[in-house]
Amino acid sequence: MIPIRDTIPSRNVPLTTYFLIFANVLIFLFQLELPEESLQRFFYYFGIVPARYTHPAWAEYVGLPVDNYWPFVTSMFLHGGWMHLIGNMWTLWIFGDNVEDRMRPLRFLLFYLCCGIAAGIVHFLTNPNSTIPTIGASGAISGVMGAYFLLFPHSRVITFIPILFYPVFIALPAVVYLGIWFLTQFLSGVGSLLPGQQVGGIAWWAHIGGFVAGMVLCPLFVERQRPCRGCYPDEYGTELGWMRW
Repeated sequence: MIPIRDTIPSRNVPLTTYFLIFANVLIFLFQLELPEESLQRFFYYFGIVPARYTHPAWAEYVGLPVDNYWPFVTSMFLHGGWMHLIGNMWTLWIFGDNVEDRMRPLRFLLFYLCCGIAAGIVHFLTNPNSTIPTIGASGAISGVMGAYFLLFPHSRVITFIPILFYPVFIALPAVVYLGIWFLTQFLSGVGSLLPGQQVGGIAWWAHIGGFVAGMVLCPLFVERQRPCRGCYPDEYGTELGWMRW
């Protein structure tokens, strides 16, 4: 399933969403200028490498400082290729603007970073001996999706589903689309923990941790609102006419 767009327009300019997309693209363009060997070193230094903290002797041997926890932040601004970047930024664009509407820019930025850090911690706890650097914004974006799941359950997500050679577009309720997405991540995450299984290059538990963190943290970051007289939600659940206080 590939999300195309949702049915709720932004009420404000999503400044933080723009900034996050710009920052990720800018850093990716910088990555493209690095030689292959330097890029790998870059990923190891700024990505999350769980063994860096659980096996300090190994970390010192390969030249990684064991007391540096900034990778739990910096890793969410790195990407391994164009498709990785585009997929993440497209998802952030679809769901981020509406969540930012409800949190306001600065709170949304803090929320995004907290979800990304939580996702990194969950990945670390479920893969403590991994020597592979984990990079990408998907953990933080999963948190945005978790918040969207709570805030806009009646929204629709226009979804592309390829059936054989025929493109099919379906307007799925947000709770259905995100529920299916989460279930897929969870089943894949459980499968990755089974003996002899490979994670397939995807940090499933980072996605799961980010989504759950988004749902848990969302009420702490949403701006308090009160309805104005004579204003009602539309048929998609868009909360029209709400005023900040």
